[in-house]
Amino acid sequence: MENRKSEYRVEMTGITKSFGVVSVLQGVNLKIKHGEIHALLGENGAGKSTLVKILSGVHQKDGGTVLLNGEEINPKNTHYGQMLGISVVYQELSLVNDLSVAENIYLHKLGASKFWMRWKEITNDAQQLINSLGFDIDASAKVRDLSIVQKQVVEIAKALSEDTKVLVLDEPTTVFDPNDAQKLFDNLLRLKKEGMSIIYISHHLDEIFKIADTITVLKDGVDTGSMATKDIDKDNVIKLMIGRDLEDLYPSRDPNTSVTPVFEVKNLYGSDGFIKDVSFSVRPGEVLGIAGLGGSGRTEMAKLIFGADKKKSGTLILNGKVITTNTPFDAVKNEIGFVSEDRKEEGVFLPLSIRKNISITSFKPISSAFGFINNKKEFENVSGLISKLKIKTVSSEVDVKNLSGGNQQKVALAKWLSIDSKLIIIDEPTRGVDVGAKVEIYNLINEVAQKGVGVIVISSDMPEIMGIADRILVMHKGTIFGELPKEKFTEENILRYSIGEELKN
Repeated sequence: MENRKSEYRVEMTGITKSFGVVSVLQGVNLKIKHGEIHALLGENGAGKSTLVKILSGVHQKDGGTVLLNGEEINPKNTHYGQMLGISVVYQELSLVNDLSVAENIYLHKLGASKFWMRWKEITNDAQQLINSLGFDIDASAKVRDLSIVQKQVVEIAKALSEDTKVLVLDEPTTVFDPNDAQKLFDNLLRLKKEGMSIIYISHHLDEIFKIADTITVLKDGVDTGSMATKDIDKDNVIKLMIGRDLEDLYPSRDPNTSVTPVFEVKNLYGSDGFIKDVSFSVRPGEVLGIAGLGGSGRTEMAKLIFGADKKKSGTLILNGKVITTNTPFDAVKNEIGFVSEDRKEEGVFLPLSIRKNISITSFKPISSAFGFINNKKEFENVSGLISKLKIKTVSSEVDVKNLSGGNQQKVALAKWLSIDSKLIIIDEPTRGVDVGAKVEIYNLINEVAQKGVGVIVISSDMPEIMGIADRILVMHKGTIFGELPKEKFTEENILRYSIGEELKN
């Protein structure tokens, strides 16, 4: 049995941390009880990730103390943190694509034997662990062949494969549909009963009020105190996070009433047979929502349109003209943009600067008549987007890898907003983005739509898609099962279409 020298499993007191001249944490306190789900909230750049990285050994604190079960610890690396029972699942995936699911889960055990690996035993153990979480994933499958939802589950299973006492989850449900999210919540409540301490970082406040016992809010590197979830409401949490009241999360917009579509898809089929007979249209200035459960084909359909995946057949029509998008280059040439749900792998170039990421999509808007880049135009374009999206950075020359996850998402969006697109497809627009920044992104989507651009938004967040879309298409098993006009937007209606059921009269 674990030796408890304190009612708190984790006590972080007066934690300070600076990177160069930038002060990130200023005397932060965080106390986590045994068998508690503790929510850590704050805007992007508030210091949440830095705090848990100090706890796990990624970063070393400049000042303050960290106690584990009443004893001071100073983990110098993540291996030491894991030996202490501290496991972190970051929102950015860290799996090895060329290894199997089982090999990724038990990567820390590979090579531990002096003689041979018990591959069958490892695969069976991994399969049992995944099954215990309630997800259907083949432990022998290569990670590169998994969906992003399945990869997230593997990351969680990997953390639970060790003797974990403190589990940190950073935005774990951003790619989950409601059913998958509920499976995760059920597992977390079970782990809590078994005595595990869980630090839960999320911008989805509905989740926090559903599962968290305690809330701590960080703002600009300072903690604003901890409180029992039952003693505070959502409005006050938002006020603590952003320092102001949030009047309207989903800003209003007058939809375009044009009946002539800017973009049409007719009888689209994927080469693997999963996406079948998809047809729809988007009007200029319309925000068309695409909903559906994980694995319904939302992202796969978007990639077919953008040319990232191979089509078997189908017709794409832009402004009345049939176009071909066999590759993403074809799509960009036809002024179609695509913001991927997986920003790390497909959304941004992490080693490049913010400026280069934004400009690389198309040099035409920032070039002179002779094809040379106009530095003044580029600076104005990049600076304007950084300001509009409120990307937290000291300079446009900062590498994207050094930004918080939410600010990386903003760069991924800015990259496509820097060109004059006729159609923009945005997959999970606010994944990993704080509640204040969500409003900025929604405003920008509205601004783009008001210019007559067709906007397709794919989202697992039902309140979000109902809040920003003019019309919603719901996918089920690779095809569009139903369409909902604004007056029929309800979570029940979306869920019914998502599981292949007709609406009640």
